[in-house]
Amino acid sequence: MIGLADRIHCVRKTLRLMPMEAELLSNKAIAANMKEAEYLRLLISQKPNDYPEIRRLLKDLINEVNHIGNNINQIVRNNNSALYTKADKERLIAYMKKLNVAVNEAVIMIGNQ
Repeated sequence: MIGLADRIHCVRKTLRLMPMEAELLSNKAIAANMKEAEYLRLLISQKPNDYPEIRRLLKDLINEVNHIGNNINQIVRNNNSALYTKADKERLIAYMKKLNVAVNEAVIMIGNQ
C-alpha cells in the first residue's frame, strides 16, 4: 500500500553531503523539530511563515501591539475626558518607542531567515 506521503512526494533525489554538512543538516532539522526531508523542503520553499520561530515571533509581536494599542486607547480616552496628564503623554511616548523596538526586532529576525 502506498502511503499519503509517497503520493505527495513521489520524486526521489539523491544528495551527497560532507560529514560536517550532514551533521549540520541533522542538527538544524532536530532544532526545528522536523525530519531532514521536511527541513530541506522548507528551505526550498523559502516561505517565512513556514518557519516556527518566525510564526512565534509574529504572534508575540501581534500580542505586544495589541497590549500597547489597549494602553494607547486608555490614554486617548483620558485625553477626551480632559483627564490627560503629562505622565500620560510620557507613557504614550514610551509605548510607541517599545512598539518601534519590537517591530524593528521582528524585521531584523525575519530578514536573517
